[in-house]
Amino acid sequence: MRESELYVKYTRVWIPDPEEVWKGAEIIKDYKEGDSVLHLQLEDESTLEYPLGPKDNQLPFLRNPDILVGENDLTALSYLHEPAVLHNLKVRFLESNHIYTYCGIVLVAINPYEQLQIYGEEVINAYSGQNMGDMDPHIFAVAEEAYKQMGRDEKNQSIIVSGESGAGKTVSAKYAMRFFATVGGSASDTNVEEKVLASSPIMEAIGNAKTTRNDNSSRFGKYIQIGFDKRYHIIGANMRTYLLEKSRVVFQAEDERNYHIFYQLCASSSLSEFKDLALTSAEDFTYTSLGENIFIEGVNDAEDLVKTREALTMLGVKDVHQMSIFNIIASILHLGNVAIVSERDGESCHINKGDPHLQHFTRLLGIEQDQMEHWLCRRKLVTTSETYVKNMSHPQAVNARDALAKHIYAHLFDWIVEHINKSLHTSTKQHSFIGVLDIYGFETFEINSFEQFCINYANEKLQQQFNSHVFKLEQEEYMKEQIPWTLIDFYDNQPCIDLIEAKLGILDLLDEECKVPKGTDMNWAQKLYSKHSGSGHFEKPRMSNSSFIIVHFADKVEYQCDGFLEKNRDTVYEEQINILKASQFQLVADLFQDGKEGTSLPAGKTSKVNVRPAKPQPKGHNREHRKTVGTQFRNSLHLLMETLNATTPHYVRCIKPNDFKESFVFDSKRAVQQLRACGVLETIRISAAGYPSRWTYLDFYSRYRVLMTKKEMTSADKKLVCRNLLETLIKDPDKFQFGKTKIFFRAGQVAYLEKLRADKFRYACIKIQKTVRGWLQRIRYRKIRKSAITLQRYGRGYMARRYAEMLRLTRAALICQKRYRMVRVRREYLKTRRAVVTIQAFARGMFIRRLYQEFMLHHKAMIIQKTVRGWLVRKKYLRARYAAIVIQCFYRRVRAKRQLKQLKIEARSANHLKSLNVGMENKIVQLQKKMDNKSKEYKTQNEQLAVANTALGSEVSKLQKELQTLRTQQTAGSSLQDELERLRAELKEAHAQRKQIEDEFSNEKQDLEKRVEELQKENSLLKKEKEEMNQRIQNSTPGKVGDASKKESNVQAELDEERSRYQNLLKEYSRLELRYENLQEEMSSVKFHPGHRRNPSNQSSLGSDSNYPSISMSDVGDTDDTIQQVEEMGIEKAAMDLSVFMKLQKRVRELEQERKRLQTSLEKVDDLNKRKSNESNGSDEDVNADLAYNSLKRQELETENKKLKNDLNELRKAVAVNASENSSPNELQEGYSVLLNQLKEANEELEVRKEEVLMLKTQIVNTTRQLENTNHINSNDVSEYTNNKNKKPEDVVDGESKNKAQDWVFLNEDGELGLAYQGLKQVARLLEDQLKTQSRKHNDELEALHTQIELMRNDLEKKQEMLNNFSTLSPEALVEFSIQQELTRLTNENLDLKEIKEKLEKNERKLKKQLGIYMKKVKELEVSQTTRSRPELTRQVTVQRKEKDFEGMLEYYKEDEALLVKSLITDMKPQSVSATVPCLPAYILFMCIRHADYINDDQKVHSLLTSTINAIKKVLKKNNDDFEMTSFWLANSSRLLHCLKQYSGDEAFMTQNTPKQNEHCLKNFDLAEYRQVLSDLSIQIYQQLIRVAEAFLQPMIVSAMLESESIPSLAGVKPMGYRNRSASIDCDSGAPVGYTLQALKRQLAQFHTTMADHGLDPEICQQVIRQLFYSINAVSLNNLLLRKDVCSWSTGMQLRYNISQLEEWLRERNLHQGGSVSTLEPLIQAAKLLQMNKKTSQDAEAICSLCNSLSLQQIVKILNLYTPLNEFEERVTVSFIRDIQNRLQDRVDNHQLLVDTKHTFPVLFPFTPSALSLETVHIPASLNLDFLTRV
Repeated sequence: MRESELYVKYTRVWIPDPEEVWKGAEIIKDYKEGDSVLHLQLEDESTLEYPLGPKDNQLPFLRNPDILVGENDLTALSYLHEPAVLHNLKVRFLESNHIYTYCGIVLVAINPYEQLQIYGEEVINAYSGQNMGDMDPHIFAVAEEAYKQMGRDEKNQSIIVSGESGAGKTVSAKYAMRFFATVGGSASDTNVEEKVLASSPIMEAIGNAKTTRNDNSSRFGKYIQIGFDKRYHIIGANMRTYLLEKSRVVFQAEDERNYHIFYQLCASSSLSEFKDLALTSAEDFTYTSLGENIFIEGVNDAEDLVKTREALTMLGVKDVHQMSIFNIIASILHLGNVAIVSERDGESCHINKGDPHLQHFTRLLGIEQDQMEHWLCRRKLVTTSETYVKNMSHPQAVNARDALAKHIYAHLFDWIVEHINKSLHTSTKQHSFIGVLDIYGFETFEINSFEQFCINYANEKLQQQFNSHVFKLEQEEYMKEQIPWTLIDFYDNQPCIDLIEAKLGILDLLDEECKVPKGTDMNWAQKLYSKHSGSGHFEKPRMSNSSFIIVHFADKVEYQCDGFLEKNRDTVYEEQINILKASQFQLVADLFQDGKEGTSLPAGKTSKVNVRPAKPQPKGHNREHRKTVGTQFRNSLHLLMETLNATTPHYVRCIKPNDFKESFVFDSKRAVQQLRACGVLETIRISAAGYPSRWTYLDFYSRYRVLMTKKEMTSADKKLVCRNLLETLIKDPDKFQFGKTKIFFRAGQVAYLEKLRADKFRYACIKIQKTVRGWLQRIRYRKIRKSAITLQRYGRGYMARRYAEMLRLTRAALICQKRYRMVRVRREYLKTRRAVVTIQAFARGMFIRRLYQEFMLHHKAMIIQKTVRGWLVRKKYLRARYAAIVIQCFYRRVRAKRQLKQLKIEARSANHLKSLNVGMENKIVQLQKKMDNKSKEYKTQNEQLAVANTALGSEVSKLQKELQTLRTQQTAGSSLQDELERLRAELKEAHAQRKQIEDEFSNEKQDLEKRVEELQKENSLLKKEKEEMNQRIQNSTPGKVGDASKKESNVQAELDEERSRYQNLLKEYSRLELRYENLQEEMSSVKFHPGHRRNPSNQSSLGSDSNYPSISMSDVGDTDDTIQQVEEMGIEKAAMDLSVFMKLQKRVRELEQERKRLQTSLEKVDDLNKRKSNESNGSDEDVNADLAYNSLKRQELETENKKLKNDLNELRKAVAVNASENSSPNELQEGYSVLLNQLKEANEELEVRKEEVLMLKTQIVNTTRQLENTNHINSNDVSEYTNNKNKKPEDVVDGESKNKAQDWVFLNEDGELGLAYQGLKQVARLLEDQLKTQSRKHNDELEALHTQIELMRNDLEKKQEMLNNFSTLSPEALVEFSIQQELTRLTNENLDLKEIKEKLEKNERKLKKQLGIYMKKVKELEVSQTTRSRPELTRQVTVQRKEKDFEGMLEYYKEDEALLVKSLITDMKPQSVSATVPCLPAYILFMCIRHADYINDDQKVHSLLTSTINAIKKVLKKNNDDFEMTSFWLANSSRLLHCLKQYSGDEAFMTQNTPKQNEHCLKNFDLAEYRQVLSDLSIQIYQQLIRVAEAFLQPMIVSAMLESESIPSLAGVKPMGYRNRSASIDCDSGAPVGYTLQALKRQLAQFHTTMADHGLDPEICQQVIRQLFYSINAVSLNNLLLRKDVCSWSTGMQLRYNISQLEEWLRERNLHQGGSVSTLEPLIQAAKLLQMNKKTSQDAEAICSLCNSLSLQQIVKILNLYTPLNEFEERVTVSFIRDIQNRLQDRVDNHQLLVDTKHTFPVLFPFTPSALSLETVHIPASLNLDFLTRV
């Protein structure tokens, strides 16, 4: 198809425009070949006849279809030309706010003049690892491409950033370096990446300045090489600089500034450390005030100096050197203010004596003032024979001064660069590097001088390298695809370069003229004219003889010759330099020493690429040997080109959109100039010369299969189908080529295919429309015909009925007419008659009314006057009354406001009192109850004492009578009388004590009753105030009940945040620990010495990998050893060692408990001693009675204990029955307390009865014994007497003592008096004990009441303080405080109820445990009986008893611990225990711990736990990318943690235990610290599990969620070509693997199945799936936000379908309740946003209400990226996006564009007890644990 055939009606074209450069138009008449005019219609609907000519005006450029506008890659456009490129950039920049666009291998970056949120760390993570064409254009994509190619191709890379001043070169280079610093951070702690970034503020301070085009323009070029090691971590960097603009130091144009460092020092001159610099404002110095504007809007120079100093400090520049640098910079400012005065003759000049600026200059540099003053005005001329000193004129002296200032600053600049390079240098061998070249772009001004010449010369060299590289890549692509190609002609600027740098070129002639003693710029210009006038790239201006024109690749530039020679020479007088060399400051002297470059780096430590300085220093004093500036620049440029040619270049072209620095304003003229200058259009031209459009066969087939026939589509060979189709559609075979994997098209062919596709769709649409419209019309016709027939039928019937009606009406009308005429005539007569009568009546009445009216007028006038006067008076009265009412209202309102304010204050205080008085009322009621109970007890005690007193009185009277009778009979009764007297005294004393106690009790009771009455009064008053305040609060502040729930949710959120922060700290700790271990391994490998190294014998082979020595947990109790270890290790290491910390903590707690125990025991001993001192020792005769009493008491206690247990069980069963009924907890608690009280009273009564029974029994026993002894004595009296005669005296004495002990038997015949005396004695003792116990109880109760009174008093004081504070609080704060107090009260009540419930549960568990023990004993008794009765079953019963006796413990020897850990952890494979109980290793380890606890071996417990934890860490470190192993040990670690909790003996963890499990609880050790360590370990394993799972899912998410066609044939391929570069895809590995949604679901299912098989808790599984779904959401949404090709309607449909499939998968796995679906909500809303209408305001409102989980930036980004796949769709208009922004501008959300992919939800390990009994655990033989013994 010929090109002219495309110019038909409705085709859009581009025509030139003087203002917009290119303007769009539409053809309104078909063009025929040979026409001289093309009829066009402009966008403003005006017509234009565009003239055509064979040479001047050719056919205009064709416009691309709208579907191609806004492409990411300019080379993907079908028509490649300047207007298409400009329009595409303009649309992307203005409408979509995209500043980056690809142009082949070039990244075009447009300066937005606004800070965009697209450079955060999350964006870096999103681009890291991605191919260059997969994501939206970005500087990070170019940096990632360079980083990836460096690692894959083992070749150095370069990023060339160019552009004119203000285009954003420095910022782009800075972001590229930030990407490398983030992705390739240093592996060690040297922080090289931070130093690399820290060099930027230093170089900006000393090398950047404000220009008319840019506020931070780089006035030098730099090439930064970032070095990497073999693992591609940053190890160092190096910087080369080019062509510093030294002239800016002494001259600035209007509205420009000098270098930033000068203004930073002046702004900070007030600091104390800068007082010696003698600086003032920048306006006071010549070198900083020439631009007349010393400020930059939005820039704080003082703050920038702080950042500069911090950067210098980070790079190792000492404070002394920093001050030396500032001294030199300040001296330059003072040098500029040195006043040089001209002499009268004009040939000489001088400097005034005492010039302050000269003094400051020489002082700051440490040089001689007189010498500098002398040589600033003179110079030395050296000849072969003599040396002359010549005076300089004023202009010469000023030039010499300025040259000296420039020279000093240039040397200081080089010194700082050299020092930065030294700081960034590393001794590690460099493996590869990436260079970032930030260099000036092509420049052309009204006056162009030597600097512009050098800059444009450098750009010529770079453009030549760029052209050759682009051409080479293009040809490589064709060769790779094996298509025939012809040599592409591209622009070669070698002639222009030869003109500048060849022999006798411009630079050679300039150097030659500089060598001439009296060479001038004019002579040099004439030499140029004569030598190069015939060159095609050199021109002579018509109107000037002092300038020349060079035709550069970008434009013609006219250079002014003035100053070329002087700038090329860079002359500085040697005498001034010698003075500086003699400076007393070392740094100043070093700046100007010769040959210092050679000693910058040691010879043996050079990097892989030798770095030579960009500008060598002069080597000698001879001027002939000094290189000119031009020669130096040419040499450094050649070195740069050699470096670039040895690397793989990547290009970034920065474009300045306007000259006014306005954000998102696009000036087409300026943009086109820069596009031409930077080589972008040349890239387009090279691409257009070949085959710019490239499609894969599959994409082409998917896009253009609508043009195929049905027969062609059935073919399986897609390549053959595409070939046949193209040969059919495009007749010219040169317009396309078939490669191996792609189809290549000439420019415009894709547009032609799109036109054919659109025509096909249009024809199909017309056919569909025709058919549908015909069908609709036929249906409509049938409906109309049917309706017409029906209407006709009804119409005819209606007409017939109407005619019959008319006949009836005619006859009736005749009758009516006759009657009507008669009536009408009669009515007329009667009417006339009535009229006459009426006229007469009215005439007569008229005269009477006139008279009456005259009378009434006078009467009404009087009434009106009266009414008006009354109205005026009432009006005046009403006005006065209204004013009074208004005043009253205002006054009442003021009073009401005051009263309302007072009521609010009172309301708040009352609300607090409400929360405080609830507990007070309960306490008062409890106190009242206690007082009542005490009074009842007191009464019962009084009654008992009265009864005892009467009994004692009767006994005493009886004894007195018996004593009287006994006195008469025997004289031996005197001792009994003494005893009775003593008893009476004791009774009196007991009565006195009792009376005293009763008095104290009564006094105390009265005081308490008074206090209770006072409290009740206060409580009643407070109740009234509380009710009033509650009513006022309810009336004034309703609707604040929901604040409690809000605060509760806030507290929950804070708890989650705190948990997340803690787990992040754990994660960081584990990362640092791993990093430390890696460093330790590296150090061990570096410092390895051959030979055997023996470890200490007390260290475990599976010890901790920590650097700090591991201390066995068995040494916790040994305080001395622990302290010694702390001293040996040091405080810092000991603080970091977990075991030492746990030792000290536990030891402190044990010492505290020991102290408390000793104190209590001491108090008990004191009480016991006091009691013993108060009691008298019994006589010897009471021993036997006491023994008998104790034996009987023990028997009675055993029998009563059984009875009480039975009663107690019956009572508890009754309580359980009552509890099972529908009774409230409060009723249950009350009933239980009543039963307990009854039981307590019954026990007390039983004790009293038991004592009485025991007393009676002892008396009976003693009586029987005494009778026996009496009979024995009577019978043997004589024999005993005779025997005593023969005994020794000692024996006789003993016998007499024994007889004395039994003398009481002989008081009477029956011994009744002795028995009575003994009984009385025992009763007295019993009463005394009871009295003591009662007094002790009473004292304890009194103390308790005192403490309660004190507590109540303190509470009242606190309440009073709170009431006082309430009056000072604001109403809002008062309400909030009252609510907070109410919450506190409710929380305390809940805690109290919970505590009561726990106590009840604890009692129930104890009873169950006792019952279990009794049942077990009964069963064992039955078993023992059966074994005795059936001896033949002994063997079988023994086997059963072994099973029953197994206590769920495993015994092992200490030396087998390493083997146990090795078998269970180190060598354990999840497959080996897959067929056993889940988490079997955890159960085995816990059973071993139980046995160590059972035998009370603390060292064994702590050693095993420490070894277990360290071994698990070691295994996880070894298998850090194995999901199965990580899941396995997460399940086992959590199960071990649950076992430690379940069997800890803590009641909170024993609620679901069986009685057997309760028996297995730990007995001796509290392992709470280890539970915390295991919890932390589980969190770390969980985080590692998430990392491993995310690593598996990461490459699958984007392909499965966004790219795969889950719904076949839904997604259409956009005609964007296939411009993925060869370097972007690894050729060896082939194309990237495409994952489907099914693959993603299979991977998730595999994860879930693995976790479930390993026995991981379902709650943890849900949390893992939730985190993975969050990762799926984050990665998918981030890719959606960074990829324009997936932001379409079909992608939204695919995405919603994929999300629904994931939700279905969650429901199938019963995981939908875990919150996983909510994490996908942003992605769901993004998918809906892609499918919604985006036109009207209703659509905008719907989007705003729907997308509440997306931020405003994300919504706008998706709308900007939305791309129609067909021309029938429409783009989102800018006005619609602005409407969305206006509606959502008040929304409070985060300003991040991308979702944080590294966010991790805080994990929570809920307690999940195991129902498995430990005794049933079976250990398979495959584990080789034969050394374990079941216990």
